[in-house]
Amino acid sequence: MNYKKALNNPIFKIISQAAQELGVESYVIGGFVRDSLLERDFKKDIDIVAVGSGIDLALKVSELLPNNPKVQVFKNYGTAMLRFQEIDIEFVGARKESYQTESRNPVVENGTLKDDQERRDFTINALAFSLNESNYGALIDPFDGMTDLANKIIRTPLDSDITYSDDPLRMMRAIRFATQLNFTIEEKSLEAISRNKERISIISGERIVDELNKILSAKIPSIGYILLYQTGLLDLLLPELTALNQVEEIEGHTHKNNFYHTLEVVDNICPNTDDVWLRWAALLHDIGKAPTKKFNKKQGWTFHGHEFLGGKMVKKIFERLHMPLNHKLKYVSKLVMMSSRPIVLSQEIVTDSAVRRLLFDAGEDIEDLMILCEADITTKNPNKFKKYHNNFKIVRQKIVEVEERDHVRNFQPPISGEEIMEIFNLKPSREIGVLKEAIKEAILEGEIANEYHAAYHFMMERALKLGLQPIEK
Repeated sequence: MNYKKALNNPIFKIISQAAQELGVESYVIGGFVRDSLLERDFKKDIDIVAVGSGIDLALKVSELLPNNPKVQVFKNYGTAMLRFQEIDIEFVGARKESYQTESRNPVVENGTLKDDQERRDFTINALAFSLNESNYGALIDPFDGMTDLANKIIRTPLDSDITYSDDPLRMMRAIRFATQLNFTIEEKSLEAISRNKERISIISGERIVDELNKILSAKIPSIGYILLYQTGLLDLLLPELTALNQVEEIEGHTHKNNFYHTLEVVDNICPNTDDVWLRWAALLHDIGKAPTKKFNKKQGWTFHGHEFLGGKMVKKIFERLHMPLNHKLKYVSKLVMMSSRPIVLSQEIVTDSAVRRLLFDAGEDIEDLMILCEADITTKNPNKFKKYHNNFKIVRQKIVEVEERDHVRNFQPPISGEEIMEIFNLKPSREIGVLKEAIKEAILEGEIANEYHAAYHFMMERALKLGLQPIEK
């Protein structure tokens, strides 16, 4: 069968010409081929295999292209890359690999196309199109990847235990592809992941998080996270999540399974955001429930303070997995800590004061917080579902009204600490903080308007009670 249609981009003819001039064979392999056959938009990168020097082929291709694009050469890996029409094209020589048990970095030797296809992670990623003049566009499929594509199967070309033990990141990739493509991992392959799960310890946190992010960015992330759980990988990577997978009953009182509830929340949030960090907040929003779970006869099961503890636990997870310890961490931690605030608000009379405090604490993240809380409604009772969403509409409307009137989102008290020091001739002291906090609380409680004159008069009254006198000018 001929698949020349997939090779419409002129770059492939240029690569073919360059390979012919060098006297080497060339093939396009991997994700581009897979996605072309699935009629799926491919990401902006293409992998080219040369049976010979990939670096020499990249340099020759650059010579033949207009403006001779710069070639990045990675001699240690025997690879090279150039950009063409916003596409990253990576060139590598065909190779065979052998692994040491303590590393996923292989010992590499020159090899044939078949050697190169054997080292690929899955049959659907071992497919190649020929760029050679004799059979240009022909599909090379030594492991029946086309059948696996048709049957929506993730399968390794060689023995799964060897494939996953050699490079344990492939276990994460198998689950990621199953999630992204909605494919099934072949039973023997899935069992091999469970057997080799401990090997994930040799993979860096950054690599693991990259795969976790890709799973979390899929249309239905729960597919991947359930596979991670079933294979035992999730317990090694995010034990805080798997700790939620328990339901206890005491004296007829049970609580919901917060693990599957969490995955439902993650799936719920996906149609409303592509932001992977907001999806992380959904994934971690209940992690404080396992360590705070208690039972008493009056209240049944309680999880008091789980949001606060969960927000603290986020930092430990980010540190352990080498995730960014910057504003991303602060954002996720903040949303986890605040994840119940709008829910509580929606169940009570919505006061202006409560909304002002919510706006002040959430700041610019108020909309993301509301999206998270609405995703948190997982009740199967249609009447309750409708009621909760209607309540959230009321909260949203109140947020708009209060913000338009009081402007408390990210507000700074109208009178600064420096001005208080100047008015009362004070050096840095406790009294300054007391006055600033009193002004902020008065505004949030609606006692005074969020403007200078009201704040000034309030400050003067409060200062007298503290025994402070303004200096005469």
